[in-house]
Amino acid sequence: MQRFILVSCCLMILAFNAMAQNRKQMASFSQYQQYFNPAFTGFEGSVVQTLYRNQWTGFEDAPKTILATAELDLKSIGDTKGYKFDSQGDGDYLKSISAKHAIGLSVLHDQFGPSKETQLFLSYGSAVRLSESLSMRWGTALTYSSQFLDGNRLTVDQENDPKYTNLLGHSNRIGKADINLGMALSAEKFYVGYAMQDITKGKLLTTGDGYLKGFYTRKHIVQAGYRTHITNQLGMTVNGIYQYDSDQAATIEGQVKAVYQNLLWIGAGYRNDVAYNLTAGIRLNQLSLHYAYETPVQDARYISKATNEVALVYSLRKLKGEDTGKQFLLW
Repeated sequence: MQRFILVSCCLMILAFNAMAQNRKQMASFSQYQQYFNPAFTGFEGSVVQTLYRNQWTGFEDAPKTILATAELDLKSIGDTKGYKFDSQGDGDYLKSISAKHAIGLSVLHDQFGPSKETQLFLSYGSAVRLSESLSMRWGTALTYSSQFLDGNRLTVDQENDPKYTNLLGHSNRIGKADINLGMALSAEKFYVGYAMQDITKGKLLTTGDGYLKGFYTRKHIVQAGYRTHITNQLGMTVNGIYQYDSDQAATIEGQVKAVYQNLLWIGAGYRNDVAYNLTAGIRLNQLSLHYAYETPVQDARYISKATNEVALVYSLRKLKGEDTGKQFLLW
């Protein structure tokens, strides 16, 4: 029964072209800003991050996502003035953390029943200071995605249905290259950014079978966040993300976290008509661990299984004693 429901869901996704949209949703979106908007490459300095998302935990062949990203602030290498990964620079937030020039790499692997997808993003981000407290950022990313659908694992009620004639009994593959662009404004207490993904709608380069050709569309993403201190030891962060394209309804997600001494945090979030989530984490100097638990709501309850998400973040900048105070409150 579970396999029948899973196959039905997979076919629904194909029928509505959701596979081609590549709209990824994760509770830890505020830690993976570079993936959504290349302008945020190096926004929090040089970091290496990984994420594992197990959707519908306990459901056979349910969606599983692995994401790994790396961001390198170019200021941290080849600096004859002695800048190091564990340095705070001159103490100015925008100079020492929000990278002037940075490069990044994101690799995502997504598997759902008979379908697999791999994405590769190579990004560049740059920042220009508009004032003593405000920075403007821009970025671009060259992307490549590869999708595979094993038609031998699909079962439909009517095998002669023309919608699935070219899928059943075949190994279907397609790859595409495209470009992402983004801009953002940032300061110590807030950020706001806008990005377009797949701006050529897959026309830059498309290879393989034609089962998804013509279905790619341009995607629009808006991100924003604000952080402030309530006391010297307790802070609060608010993050949000909005995703839209012409083929799918818009999704918006918000999350609020309470942060204690920049070392421990708990929070809650909501993705419209899809899920509630609870999140918690701990930071041990350069390494931080994030965990999120999601429960489906409304239309997403057709499979009443929870989602677990674990993320690891390693910062190449060491956490100093003064960073547990007001200066570097985590997003």
